[in-house]
Amino acid sequence: MEEYRLDRTAFFMGTHEEVEYQANIEDAKLSPTQRLKVAAYLNSVAFGYDIQNPPKLDKTAFSIRKRKYDNG
Repeated sequence: MEEYRLDRTAFFMGTHEEVEYQANIEDAKLSPTQRLKVAAYLNSVAFGYDIQNPPKLDKTAFSIRKRKYDNG
């Protein structure tokens, strides 16, 4: 998989509207699949795990039970 790198030299000083417009133009160049791959990579960097071997979801940490509704 292609490794994504942040361009630390890129910076655009502008109003909120200009910056938002520029971000939308950049995002439009990527397909939804590519955007998900970029998001997965950024998550792996932020949380410090290997992108090829992500951590498994701990299914024992959560439980589901029916809620009892009090109707009166």
